[in-house]
Amino acid sequence: MTQIPFDQLSKQYLEEFLLPLGEVTRNLEVPGEAKFVDVCFVPTAIAGSEIDGLGVFGRMIQTMCLLEPFRNAPRRAEVRACLLKLLWLQEDGRRKAKQANRTLPETELPQLWILAAKTTQPVLQDVGGQLDDAWLPSIYFLPKLFRSAIVAIDQLPETEATLWLRLLGRDNTQERAIRAVLALPSSHPRRNNILRLLASWKVKIEVGEVENFTGQEALMALSEAFLAWEQQKETQTRQSIALKMLRKHLELETIAEVIELTIEQLQQLQNQMEQN
Repeated sequence: MTQIPFDQLSKQYLEEFLLPLGEVTRNLEVPGEAKFVDVCFVPTAIAGSEIDGLGVFGRMIQTMCLLEPFRNAPRRAEVRACLLKLLWLQEDGRRKAKQANRTLPETELPQLWILAAKTTQPVLQDVGGQLDDAWLPSIYFLPKLFRSAIVAIDQLPETEATLWLRLLGRDNTQERAIRAVLALPSSHPRRNNILRLLASWKVKIEVGEVENFTGQEALMALSEAFLAWEQQKETQTRQSIALKMLRKHLELETIAEVIELTIEQLQQLQNQMEQN
């Protein structure tokens, strides 16, 4: 059976999360190099308000960026490889701008975000990682020239503003983030899609497709997410059948007996149907 690292699931999460907000490219080939960027994101103009509602993650993806997730602490060689890919793409963008007779401002160069579930202090020191008062004290910025930062996910404060990043953590960090998603109201615009993704992770882990997954607490939380997703699907199925019966003008009491929905739930569906 094919096994994949958990980092691949992180890329899947980033792709599905970002697709409604802009252009997403997984495994973007670096010009002149047999290397690939995990995820490249370019926001669209119409996604501005949605991005603003994503907390710290939304702030990070305001402009073109490269996202490199690591479930284990990135090593020096891995950080250098990420920087090499970034510099190649920055230079490629500058070259294309020159061909078009324009100067590419520094602010238009891609930004690198290394999303590290774990970090080590020696590596952070060696890359010159520095905190920025304008950002959370768990995001380490490399010298300004490189437009790069390492996000220490395990150090992020557990707030709503960091939730979408903490889902890419591991062990207890990831477990608490999953439970925070479960606690979101069912009407939350991202809850259902994230539950679906977490449910697929749980299945892949249990059938042995994911390599070297550790963290029983996170696995238990993924199991709860799987059950929540199954319940959500069942509810959506019942609501779909109820809507068809409502369109046939059947009595609410009759529908409630058949579909196992309350009269109040059916009245809400009826109001939604009339508004549409």
